[in-house]
Amino acid sequence: MADEADSPETFGAAERVPEPAAEWDGPELEEAGTPASSGTEEGGFLAEPGQRLLARIVDTLIVGLPVVLVLRAALPHDAADRWAPTAVASLLLAYDAVQLAVWGRTVGKRVAGVRVVTPDGSRPNPTQAALRAAVYAVPIALRPVPVLGLLGGIFWVVNVATAFRGPERRAVHDRLAGTGVVKNTID
Repeated sequence: MADEADSPETFGAAERVPEPAAEWDGPELEEAGTPASSGTEEGGFLAEPGQRLLARIVDTLIVGLPVVLVLRAALPHDAADRWAPTAVASLLLAYDAVQLAVWGRTVGKRVAGVRVVTPDGSRPNPTQAALRAAVYAVPIALRPVPVLGLLGGIFWVVNVATAFRGPERRAVHDRLAGTGVVKNTID
């Protein structure tokens, strides 16, 4: 019978470095507590799922709340409900894409202490930032369309699930854009 210290869950846990996923050629994104590099921009600590969730909640409130309040004040209730997802998605796409291309993080990511990096450890270029933002925002815009809204909801579940899978915890929008999310260790 194997010693408990040799079980897959505990064997070498303190020294174990997760293998990068085959499709990620970027900096090693390590579990919390083990630096991927000597603190340079080329690496970082892997962002925790809770940090990513906090960042998304903050960003969604910054963009979504004002949009919904303005639409509710300006349009009849039914019209506001129909236009809100498209308006929020459009502004969220622009908000995310511009901030990621310029700073590598949004206001929510600053609050959560994370940043988006490319394989060489730099911030995403405008194309990567726009693609990453679009993959996240388009399902929101599709919500009012019955079948597409359902498919968008299923996509969101898959997107979130992939953020918990693999050593880099890269969501679909990260995988398609060629980015990853790390704890911010530079500033």
